[in-house]
Amino acid sequence: MHYFETPIGWMGAAEEDSRLVEVFFGRRPLSPGEVLQRTDLLAQTVAQLGEYFSGQRRQFDLPLGGQGSAFSRAVWQALLGIPYGQTRTYGQIAAQVGRPRASRAVGRACHLNPLVLVVPCHRVVGADGSLTGYAGGMAVKAFLLALEARSSRR
Repeated sequence: MHYFETPIGWMGAAEEDSRLVEVFFGRRPLSPGEVLQRTDLLAQTVAQLGEYFSGQRRQFDLPLGGQGSAFSRAVWQALLGIPYGQTRTYGQIAAQVGRPRASRAVGRACHLNPLVLVVPCHRVVGADGSLTGYAGGMAVKAFLLALEARSSRR
């Protein structure tokens, strides 16, 4: 596990078996036996997030891991397909994964996303385009979408 500062506050990242398995907001106590580390993959993660925040990176190039249900994994894969600077609704993602009536379940999968920013759940909005819940808070979601909108115009 490694912690780092970003324009939106502290974040953390963890890897397992040479795959990024977690990117999260804030800091949390280490579990017994868990140690802070700075591996090549975690250094790459920090560097790519820095490029993202500076508007230079639109897509992450990191080996991803993490666990979740088959439905959650399908949702996270769909999120990876949302282009930088664009949004999709929960209903659109539900339809894309073959469960058109599962908007709320998509919201739950977004909430469980272990790789915030890297798997862009911040690009998912309500049916009317409104910003809805986000692990980092609504101000962070608005900041990320505005950052991408500004960078897309360059």
